Amino acid sequence: MALWEKLKQGLARTREGFLSPIEAVVRERRSLDEGAWEELEDLLIAADIGPQAAGELVARLREALDGGSHSWEEIRSALEEAVYQLLSGAEADWSPPAARPGVLLFVGVNGSGKTTTCAKVAHLLSRQGLKVLLAAADTFRAAAIDQLSRLGEELGMEVVAHRPGADPGAVVHDALVHAESKGYDCVLVDTAGRLQTKRPLMEELGKVRRVVEKLQGRPPDERILVVDATVGQNAISQAELFHQAVGLTGLAITKLDGSAKGGAVIPIWRSLGIPILWVGFGKDLADLEPFRARDFAQALLRR
Repeated sequence: MALWEKLKQGLARTREGFLSPIEAVVRERRSLDEGAWEELEDLLIAADIGPQAAGELVARLREALDGGSHSWEEIRSALEEAVYQLLSGAEADWSPPAARPGVLLFVGVNGSGKTTTCAKVAHLLSRQGLKVLLAAADTFRAAAIDQLSRLGEELGMEVVAHRPGADPGAVVHDALVHAESKGYDCVLVDTAGRLQTKRPLMEELGKVRRVVEKLQGRPPDERILVVDATVGQNAISQAELFHQAVGLTGLAITKLDGSAKGGAVIPIWRSLGIPILWVGFGKDLADLEPFRARDFAQALLRR
C-alpha cells in the first residue's frame, strides 16, 4: 500500500474535522469575500493548525485564487497545494549514518510511542541490511526495559539492558563498546521521558550525549524527538525542552491514526524547523514510513 493511502486511512479523523467544516463554509457562501476568508482562518485554527500557520495558509489561498467565485474542488486543490508548500521544507532525504556504529538517540515524553518507534526504526534499518543493536537507557521505568526487550526478541535483535534504576550512561557505554566489538552498524538508544522536572532530564540526557562523544568522538548522529500526534500543539513546548537538552536533529510523529489533531504537524514543523523523518500509524512494527509532504497534503485533503 502506498504511503499516501496509509496516511489517508490514518488521517481519517483529522481529515473530517479539518475538511468538512471548510467545505460547508465554501458551499454555503459560494464566493470568497472577506467574511469567508475570516471564517476559513478561524476554522483552520480550530483544526489545531495554529494562528500563524492558519494565517500563512489563508494568504497562500488568497494569492492562488485571487477572490471571486470558485468551485469547492478548486479551493480544495489550492488548499492541498498550500499545505504541501508549507510542509515541503520538513522533508529529509534521510539515510543511516556513514560512521560505524551510527548512534540514534530517541527522546520524548512517556506515552509518546518512543520505545515502539525505536523498534520500528530498527526494523526499517534491518530491512536495509543493517545490523542493529538496541540500548534500553530508559532505566527509570522497568516497563520500558521490558517493552524494548520484548520488541527486540520479536525483531530477533540483541538488546543491551541493565536493571531498573541503573545509570543510563552506563547502559549506553556498554552498548557502544559491545557494538564496536561485534561489528554493529547502528545503535538505537531508548531514553527516559519523564518531565516532572527539567533539571534531572537535562542532566541525564546530557550525560548520555557525553558518553557517546567520549567513545565515538562525536555526539549521537541523530537526536530524534518522538511526538504523539494526539497531543497536538502541546508537543511544541515538549520539543523546546528536548531541543535544549540534546539539540534535536529530527522528528518522528506517531499515532496519526488515533488522532483528530494531525493538522498540528504543520505548526510543529513551522515552530521548530526540525525535519520530520518518519510518521507512524498503527501498532505493527512495519507501520512507519518516511515523511513526504505531498503524501501528507493529499491524505489530509482528499476523501
